[in-house]
Amino acid sequence: MASETNLYYRFKVYNEFIDWSWFALEEAMIVSKQVADMLTGLRVVIAFGYPIIGASQGADALPLAIWLLFWSWTTDALDGPLARRSSRKYQTWIGDKDLEVDMTVSVGLLIYMLQSGFAAPFYGTVYLLALCLMFWRVGVPRSMGMLVQAPIYFRFIWVAMSNTPDPGYWLLVFIVGIIVVTWPRFPEQVIPDFIDGFKET
Repeated sequence: MASETNLYYRFKVYNEFIDWSWFALEEAMIVSKQVADMLTGLRVVIAFGYPIIGASQGADALPLAIWLLFWSWTTDALDGPLARRSSRKYQTWIGDKDLEVDMTVSVGLLIYMLQSGFAAPFYGTVYLLALCLMFWRVGVPRSMGMLVQAPIYFRFIWVAMSNTPDPGYWLLVFIVGIIVVTWPRFPEQVIPDFIDGFKET
């Protein structure tokens, strides 16, 4: 009798542990969406931080600007997978604006380069005005939104490698690392979606 009672309590404790584990897992998956939105929001802070450090420190803030870009790219790499792991599927405003946030970061970075003398004022200003005009007329197609960021990041990587070689090279290593870690998503999903987006534009 005692052994049966002991077995019953063990089984009960085991079931309670399993129930608690599933609850904790479900809660963690729900929280993952909130964490993803926080990471996206952090990129907004970084975007507006670029003009601030450009105005206050100029070219001297280049190492800080590089590290901010590392953080921006890291949060961008993490927020999507975290949001997809959420057990409760729901939309949030900032989650739906992921592309716009990415573009805001690139614009903030361009403004920093203009303030710091790393980009020609005339060409940088024309580029910004062209972006505003284009997206005002056609909206923000995903493929186009991705494409317009590329020249800004290429320019900044070149500036970083020219002025602070070690952190600059690490930017390239980071890009390659992201492609390797997410492989084969880049050739099988990112590039086809990018091309298809232009066909639909």
